Amino acid sequence: MLFAIDVGNSHTVTGLYKDDELIGHWRLKSDRERTDDELAIRYHALFSMAGIDKTEISGIILASVVPSLEAAWIACCKKYFSENLEKPLFVVSSKSIAHIIKIATDYPEEVGADRLVNAVAAWEQHKQNLIIIDFGTAITFDCVSARCEYLGGTILPGIAISLDALSSRAAKLPRIDVSTPPDRIIGRNTIEAMKSGILYGYGALVDGLSEKIRDDLCPKGEDLRIMATGGMAHLIAPYASVIEEVNPMLTLRGLHSLYNKI
Repeated sequence: MLFAIDVGNSHTVTGLYKDDELIGHWRLKSDRERTDDELAIRYHALFSMAGIDKTEISGIILASVVPSLEAAWIACCKKYFSENLEKPLFVVSSKSIAHIIKIATDYPEEVGADRLVNAVAAWEQHKQNLIIIDFGTAITFDCVSARCEYLGGTILPGIAISLDALSSRAAKLPRIDVSTPPDRIIGRNTIEAMKSGILYGYGALVDGLSEKIRDDLCPKGEDLRIMATGGMAHLIAPYASVIEEVNPMLTLRGLHSLYNKI
């Protein structure tokens, strides 16, 4: 089995693949203070509840954008999950996968591992020009050419950050749950107005920014596919007409694909 680990700023998403089948996946809060032993305790418990024997893990691949947690995860995996590895634990970076995807940016080492993993997964699936929108702590628009080149993209504050800023900076604006949509775009009360602003506002942002990126990425009108992933993708996708596909497991799929290429 392959143990795939994606450590993000807000959440860590992990999955277990048996051959090409994702047999289990978990999404937990990323706690920067977590030690290698604490991580092991958590995952021993999760595996036990799912009836999974950790000794069946034969491969581990890790992508992280949190250096302190990356170190803890590496120590955890080496100490507790490496009894039967067929290959050494693989850590995704711009250097480690440069032979798989060309990173055509000014400073390749600055590109987040998760962005590169998403690019590989999306290109493997469609093999065309792509915009991959990841709705996480930040919202990233990643551009990939039909020749499997990572070209860069844009970064803007995520939905949770915007909601936190509204409620913390404006005394009369409460914290709200946007998982239930407003009845109309014109809010008749404060909560409706905030929900409408976030959902319709981010949807319009995605549509408008995607069209601007399309003009730069495909100046001759080449085919382009726009995909979405990340924990909040399903909330915004209904409000953004350009999104053609939502794949919440894109990063895990990319990790699986990368591991099979190393």
